[in-house]
Amino acid sequence: MFPEYRELISRLKSEDAHFSRLFERHNELDHQISNMETGVTPADSFAIESLKKEKLLLKDKLYVVLRKAHEAA
Repeated sequence: MFPEYRELISRLKSEDAHFSRLFERHNELDHQISNMETGVTPADSFAIESLKKEKLLLKDKLYVVLRKAHEAA
């Protein structure tokens, strides 16, 4: 996710608690979705789609923080 911001992501994860929480939740959702899609965790398509929407919203929020931090640098 956002390879062009790899260094900035590393920095923000350690310096910005809000960004770090968003990033961690995004990764948790990614793992949950993967488990659901592969059958490790039972789920219906509605549950999977719901988590995907939450993950996409988090990705949008992360991008906003990244753009602001990049522009401020």
